[in-house]
Amino acid sequence: MTASSTSARLLSGLLIGAGVAHFAAPRQFDAIVPQRLPGSPRTWTHLSGVAEIAVGAAVAAPRTRRAGALAAAGLFAAVFPANVKMAYDWRRRPAPLQAVALARLPLQVPLVLWALRVRRGGRPDS
Repeated sequence: MTASSTSARLLSGLLIGAGVAHFAAPRQFDAIVPQRLPGSPRTWTHLSGVAEIAVGAAVAAPRTRRAGALAAAGLFAAVFPANVKMAYDWRRRPAPLQAVALARLPLQVPLVLWALRVRRGGRPDS
């Protein structure tokens, strides 16, 4: 197994695991759905869970890996407003929880870069 396929499998596992979590423990995700989105937070929680599972499956399959990894980068960028909402909502929680919420914000950058690296097949110049 190559390093790039290992990286793709890890990314796929992260996405599928996060997607499953949207169904296993939806309340935590409902709470960070921006209020400006139409419909119920639970609907958005389930839709984002399905999206993460689908994108994770696409990353797992070599034939769809490039497209799936690009979709993963877009998905990581798309969930950024939820992380901003969480950081704002948690501003009055104890300091360790505030730190967790704030740490999620810059974490999106390496996740996007990881997905783009998987898209390139591990090649830094493509």
